[in-house]
Amino acid sequence: MDIGYTANHLRTAAASAVRAPSLHNTQPWRFRLRAGGIEVLADPSRRLPATDPSGWGVRVACGAALFNLRIALAVAGVPARVRLRPEPAEPDLLARLVPDLPRRPSPSEQSLHTAIPRRFSNRLPFWPDPVPSDARWRLGDAARAEGCWLELLVGVSAVNAFGEIARGAHRVLERDPAYRAEREQWLRHGSAPDGVPTSAGGPQHEPQDVLPTRGFGGRDRAPGRDFEPEPLVGVLGSVGNTAIDQVVAGQALQRVLLTAVDAGLGVSMLSQPIEVPTAREQLRVSLGRFGTPQMVLRVGYGQPGRPTPRRAVDDVLDLPVVPA
Repeated sequence: MDIGYTANHLRTAAASAVRAPSLHNTQPWRFRLRAGGIEVLADPSRRLPATDPSGWGVRVACGAALFNLRIALAVAGVPARVRLRPEPAEPDLLARLVPDLPRRPSPSEQSLHTAIPRRFSNRLPFWPDPVPSDARWRLGDAARAEGCWLELLVGVSAVNAFGEIARGAHRVLERDPAYRAEREQWLRHGSAPDGVPTSAGGPQHEPQDVLPTRGFGGRDRAPGRDFEPEPLVGVLGSVGNTAIDQVVAGQALQRVLLTAVDAGLGVSMLSQPIEVPTAREQLRVSLGRFGTPQMVLRVGYGQPGRPTPRRAVDDVLDLPVVPA
């Protein structure tokens, strides 16, 4: 008989969950303890209306946080069974976790858990060292383990073709004043528990770049200097594009990111070709894959950095009120 999760279980697991990535580091999640289960909820007040009008980014971010919850609970010896979108009448309730049979964590779960505090988006140029085939296989296997696929683009022509799609999407987005204002709103010049610090920004985008970047207040560089001549690009996709598919994709994204950290790799995300519907469809057709692209990853070896700040765990928890 399940005894249910406790407030201590929730706090411990949520400390890992909040380390998940999100668009502009908005951290659009809440975690609730109800009837012995832990629930993951979208926080609509932190959705980006111009960048993420459909809520796709919120659901992917909450899926990534859900994966961290799962790993943290497994390492604590209290693994979870997960039901996605358990209450159709509550669209912001994305997942409910209840205790499964106790067991020891697997070596893979322990490695992934160790990687959680070391994961961050590396927006600096990666070194020219190629990513070896065994590391590439591990990344693809991580996506498959969560019911998704990861297509790594091989060859200059494939990367350049993707770059055309991505740069076109970037130009479309940059023409929207609301989109630009939203990015500036979440740019942080000092200490803050959310948003993107200027210290975490990469070099500003230049016309000759193969891939577009948002920059986030990063440094200018000499005109004509390449950012990365041959980046490794991966496209993460899911079977469909329902709300559940997007939460599933978030879990796959986080497993891939943590697997990359464990392999000594750096990663940053490019969501511009996902945010523009016509670009997303162009990308899907160019890959010839069944399903829907959900995120684009840039992968390589690079300079060490540090994670961006997070809100205090208690700020994202909803706990039962204990009668006085």
